Amino acid sequence: MSIPHAQEIAQALVDWFTAHGRDYPWRRTTEPWAILVSEIMLQQTTIPTVLGRYEGWMAQFPTPAALAAATEEEALRSWEGLGYYRRVRALQAAARAIVQQHGGQFPTAEADIRALPGIGDYTVGAVLSFAFNRPAPLVDANVSRVFARLFNDTTPVDSPAGRKLHWKWAAALVHPTNARAYNSALMELGQTICTGSSEPDCLLCPLRSWCRATNPAALPVKLPRKEITAVEHHDILLLTPAGLLMEKQAGGKRHEGMYRLPRRPAEHCAALPHITDQKYSITRYKVTRHLYRAPADTVPLPGEEFIPLSELAATPMASPDRKLVNLYTGE
Repeated sequence: MSIPHAQEIAQALVDWFTAHGRDYPWRRTTEPWAILVSEIMLQQTTIPTVLGRYEGWMAQFPTPAALAAATEEEALRSWEGLGYYRRVRALQAAARAIVQQHGGQFPTAEADIRALPGIGDYTVGAVLSFAFNRPAPLVDANVSRVFARLFNDTTPVDSPAGRKLHWKWAAALVHPTNARAYNSALMELGQTICTGSSEPDCLLCPLRSWCRATNPAALPVKLPRKEITAVEHHDILLLTPAGLLMEKQAGGKRHEGMYRLPRRPAEHCAALPHITDQKYSITRYKVTRHLYRAPADTVPLPGEEFIPLSELAATPMASPDRKLVNLYTGE
């Protein structure tokens, strides 16, 4: 695909980033493992949240071998608060593949990187460009927004046709010798200037000379949103001298292997003392959790066990559970 003024656009982005690029710890390194970790963390997690966790996590698992040697529970516990736990499972699987297949050395060939578990097109592009400065394209939500406005395109960015088109643009525009700065600039432009707000800051945009958008606030176009589904859970709290009764989750991609407060049918909890309600959202679900105090003679169900209070801090659990556990165990 040929794009008019592609070289000028790419160079303008590099020049802008050189002058205005933000300083993040993952931008101070070209070590591919550190780059991979940052990219996995940044998927569906805000930059401020990752900034608070990245350096500590890297100190705990500075190499693929360090994460490969950890237990799954240790990996899940280390990820707590970052959400979307399938990411750390995939990252640990990639670390083990690097150890087993590449002697612990991060592969440099694109085919070998792409073959690592949990690695898709975006992550391949990020590692190749940020770690090795190779002219590899990448597209995320920020890049799609910039492209939709730059080319005044109304194809839904989250449709198959939209994604295919944006990857073609990304490949055609990537800077041939400074992909590291170019891709960083493209994403940061969408984060700071060509934002999702109703009034993008077009006067400060380094691409304004080439931008075709006639109504940038109306772009990008997206497919209709999926409806939010309301979900209710009824959980019990049982704290005894043996510890806190918890259920190890089995099955499902999100929280498998993590612990939660035991779940019961609504009718089972009807006669129990109600403690509190907890509300939170996960993707397209709006969850209301009703918590009840269980009697001391409650018999644990299969998959449930008492976790001693001294072991709760090291027990992996999702943030909503951690908040309740800390609240009612005095942590």
